[in-house]
Amino acid sequence: MTELSNRLNQVVAQTKLDLCNLSDEDTAKPPATGGWSRKQILGHLIDSASNNHLRFARALLNDEMRLPGYDQEGSVKVHRYQDLRWTELLDFWASYNRLLAHVLAGVPEDKRATPCFVGDYPVMSLEELAADYLRHMEHHLDQIKA
Repeated sequence: MTELSNRLNQVVAQTKLDLCNLSDEDTAKPPATGGWSRKQILGHLIDSASNNHLRFARALLNDEMRLPGYDQEGSVKVHRYQDLRWTELLDFWASYNRLLAHVLAGVPEDKRATPCFVGDYPVMSLEELAADYLRHMEHHLDQIKA
């Protein structure tokens, strides 16, 4: 899990450098094809961090973790990420993920295989859940950078 933690820290550091100069105006524009603006995508990643934070903690505290999925569209809507300043969103996202990297770095060997049940998705280990979290994040960061 240390490698995953290090990778997460690297992604956060590089993303902050890549995205810190984007303007509020540019990040608020929805794509021509519809969908979320860059602010809303980053907000979705904050929601993902929040949900996975709880999942990681429960998996570390219990023999297994069972939590529902979450309403992604609804969560982005109620948090009103579109109305926040880009720099505030980026700073919060980065800080939250540095915390998650810290948590993941401390996962004991015997907890890596803890079964995690999320909504209707197939069971995965805590290590697989953490790797999936990073893949999901990188997918959406690619959308923001496009």
